Amino acid sequence: LGGWRISGKWTSLNFNRTLRLLMSQYGHFPFFRAYLGPHPASPHTPVIQIDQPEFDVPLKQDQEQKIYAQIFREYLTYLNQLGTLLRGDPSKVQEHSSLSISITSRLFQFLRPLEQRRAQGKLFQMVTIDQLKEMAPAIDWLSCLQATFTPMSLSPSQSLVVHDVEYLKNMSQLVEEMLLKQRDFLQSHMILGLVVTLSPALDSQFQEARRKLSQKLRELTEQPPMPARPRWMKCVEETGTFFEPTLAALFVREAFGPSTRSAAMKLFTAIRDALITRLRNLPWMNEETQNMAQDKVAQLQVEMGASEWALKPELARQEYNDIQLGSSFLQSVLSCVRSLRARIVQSFLQPHPQHRWKVSPWDVNAYYSVSDHVVVFPAGLLQPPFFHPGYPRAVNFGAAGSIMAHELLHIFYQLLLPGGCLACDNHALQEAHLCLKRHYAAFPLPSRTSFNDSLTFLENAADVGGLAIALQAYSKRLLRHHGETVLPSLDLSPQQIFFRSYAQVMCRKPSPQDSHDTHSPPHLRVHGPLSSTPAFARYFRCARGALLNPSSRCQLW
Repeated sequence: LGGWRISGKWTSLNFNRTLRLLMSQYGHFPFFRAYLGPHPASPHTPVIQIDQPEFDVPLKQDQEQKIYAQIFREYLTYLNQLGTLLRGDPSKVQEHSSLSISITSRLFQFLRPLEQRRAQGKLFQMVTIDQLKEMAPAIDWLSCLQATFTPMSLSPSQSLVVHDVEYLKNMSQLVEEMLLKQRDFLQSHMILGLVVTLSPALDSQFQEARRKLSQKLRELTEQPPMPARPRWMKCVEETGTFFEPTLAALFVREAFGPSTRSAAMKLFTAIRDALITRLRNLPWMNEETQNMAQDKVAQLQVEMGASEWALKPELARQEYNDIQLGSSFLQSVLSCVRSLRARIVQSFLQPHPQHRWKVSPWDVNAYYSVSDHVVVFPAGLLQPPFFHPGYPRAVNFGAAGSIMAHELLHIFYQLLLPGGCLACDNHALQEAHLCLKRHYAAFPLPSRTSFNDSLTFLENAADVGGLAIALQAYSKRLLRHHGETVLPSLDLSPQQIFFRSYAQVMCRKPSPQDSHDTHSPPHLRVHGPLSSTPAFARYFRCARGALLNPSSRCQLW
């Protein structure tokens, strides 16, 4: 990479050569992100996406100037520590770290918030590499992208998805300015960013410096302290990331055998049938919309455990010949990073007629794909405490069942958007909207907790509806199968166990709320749906007018 002036050993190399190496060999993207994603018009066709960079500091567009300055001061202290650990000259470290902070600040000011781009109808733009070169000439786009996405064969006419053209234009101008006047500082900025990216793979001094920075930044942004993560968890995550093809098959074989899959499919079928029944009785849907909605549910594909592609026998036997594991942990990690990127590119180039999973088999994260009309439940979700074939049905319906119902309701998000259902009774629909918003707004928020009800509305509706559908499915099951198993150590009825199971999987410690998070804070995901369900108040004998037994309720689904 040519070194840097901080240590006195610096060879002034070509800027784009250094950038190309950082992107292709180290997985570090200092000025923008480049990744493979689905083509907007053809989800099964991969296309290179150019997006805004991910900054290492928690900056927001609407941040107070005082907090903004304090964050940068802490980050400057951190960069100074890194430079010192790398045995740089203290005076040069201070100077180059300050300039790096200045570059980061200017890049951040070029960003346009997602909401602004959405309002302007400019979420993305299709351009060729040649056109991008004209817009942002400081970057040798063809050379950098070709090195990063080998073995793809790129040409100047290659189409790209660019998410923020204005940012790239401004970024390019800044780089050109720096190359003319302060080339050595631009080099230091890129190297410091690389060290930050690689710090988890460096020795404990770098990791401790990172931990202290995170702690300070959380205090400044009024977030609760981050609990210490045990070393084994990091090892498991890294191994899972780098060796997923082999581990997917092993994990599913061990944790999601035929009996578990069969029981999970039975649960899903019961939930799906309850949803279809519920759709027939929604007051704001006319008969035509009800029939269309039922057809969409009937046509839905469901995938559980792991994708068929991930379970191919040849993947489980993959030998990873391109990975070099040796005495240097850093070199081993870098070898794994390069191997993973090559595999990702290779997988995108291969024909993939089925849905391409967005999660690993062990992830606890279900989702619905609009483009493929498929709902995905990975094996990691269908484990205790969410699900087990031997659990009482009340536990499985309350926990995994409510999550399944929640994901099924994602099919109909479009209907809830303004103008999304012209044939519906829009007055009744609007009343249900306002009712649900008022309902959630009435709950007190814990300190340091906030949420944007405009962003969370659709997820709140799916939480409330998901619990109601799971309860309906469970109640039908009780009518058909007498004699429900209970938990002997808990003096709870089956219905109380159902609600307790739902609350248990939704309740967790508050985490920092992302400004773009579409889910409500955990306590609202518990209280909102439970208080919207009359049966909860009945089975737990809640006094009328209490927090979880309000005098009026909303029904959207």
